[in-house]
Amino acid sequence: MKKYVMCFSFIVVTFLLTGCSAIETIFKAGMWWAFFLVFIVIALLIWIFSKMRNKN
Repeated sequence: MKKYVMCFSFIVVTFLLTGCSAIETIFKAGMWWAFFLVFIVIALLIWIFSKMRNKN
């Protein structure tokens, strides 16, 4: 009986840790994507403000 409990516990832990690493990878990719988007928005705002200044 103890053998089955240890085997079942190992399988459950293996699935849980794999899920955590997948979530970690998704959040890391999301973080870099957010940095990229923030950079693009800031660059776009600077470009728009520079165009507005040149017209006056």
